[in-house]
Amino acid sequence: MTDLVLSDRQDGILTLTLNRPELRNPISDGDMVEALLDALAPLNADIGVRCVILTGAGTAFSSGGNINKMGEAGGLNSGLPAVTRRNYKEGIQRLPLAFEALEVPVIAAVNGAAIGAGCDLALMCDIRIAGQSAKFAESFVKLGIIPGDGGAWLLPRVVGFSKASEMALTGDVVDAAEALACGLVSKVVPDAALMEAARAMAAKIAANPPHAMRLTKRLLRQGWTSTLDAHLDVAATMQALAHATRDHNEAIAAFKEKRKPDFTGE
Repeated sequence: MTDLVLSDRQDGILTLTLNRPELRNPISDGDMVEALLDALAPLNADIGVRCVILTGAGTAFSSGGNINKMGEAGGLNSGLPAVTRRNYKEGIQRLPLAFEALEVPVIAAVNGAAIGAGCDLALMCDIRIAGQSAKFAESFVKLGIIPGDGGAWLLPRVVGFSKASEMALTGDVVDAAEALACGLVSKVVPDAALMEAARAMAAKIAANPPHAMRLTKRLLRQGWTSTLDAHLDVAATMQALAHATRDHNEAIAAFKEKRKPDFTGE
């Protein structure tokens, strides 16, 4: 069986590719959820991984749910509400929790469609870069269901409540230009240049001191739901940790000596 998530690691940058192109990379099936969770699981402990790029094989980033399995035995919807609830909690809902717990920054390189749960998967990442043919849709309402994988929590935090409500309540498709205008993505590039642009951004991230970079990501995530007072307390603690690293001293020394720093993750 072909690996459902392909992994390629170069110079501290790990590229993960959803690899079910014949179905446009749905993520709702249990085997795909497990494959993606397995790919993420060792990353916090591996300081050598400085940045992750997530993309899809073929012409789509992710089509979201596997519509062909909706209503079938073994799918998320079992027909019995209590079991369906458990299927979500033990299945696809583990993905946003795993991304939230991840210390390593993740760039979504969105090629083609990111629909439904595929849109939400892009939202789980820290940075989104889109190819010019990318399309996004929070389209659950079109199927008579709701964003059951965290999209209603994620989307307003990325694009604001009004735009999130528009997307979720209409289910309309948003093209790459509109996604850039509303802040859903931070950059749009020609399709052929998408992975090059993602790797260039990943390289900029990977060049920074890894502990400071990971702490910065955690601080940004913590700030989503924290009061200012609690956030500042966490920031003071993280800053104390950062000041104690060898890489901080190396950064100061390199600046004074006008040379390129050598960050080792110590």
